[in-house]
Amino acid sequence: MQDNLIIMGINAPKEHQAIITQLIHGLADLYLKDKTQLFPYPETMIDEGQTSPAPDILLYDHKQDKTLTLIEVTHSAGVKKDSAKVLALLRDYDVQEGFVYDYKKKSWYQIDKVTGEATESSFSKVLHLELNSLLSINPQKAN
Repeated sequence: MQDNLIIMGINAPKEHQAIITQLIHGLADLYLKDKTQLFPYPETMIDEGQTSPAPDILLYDHKQDKTLTLIEVTHSAGVKKDSAKVLALLRDYDVQEGFVYDYKKKSWYQIDKVTGEATESSFSKVLHLELNSLLSINPQKAN
């Protein structure tokens, strides 16, 4: 039993989790309204057949049985590392597009699978949507 134990460290600040919650909520709403075939999953392995990396959000098309978009949420100090993670996942799992969101600077980066370059953009070609439009709630506002 002990060799199957996976120890996970929790290192997700509230602001990080709030961004993921907003994105999942908005993306699930699009799915429920039949505006997309992609279902959003938080912290889900890309390859269920083996232990594989889990991006913050993956958008999965059940008809194609394929992950089409990945999103990593990070702070400014983590952008470089998370961009490299997204690039590796795009290439290793043949995912169409990937994004990194820096919640400290409120900046989106789209990662190009071919060149590896990060471009400031939140526009998803797969969804035909500005992902930033899903981020409208400020969980820290006073009531």
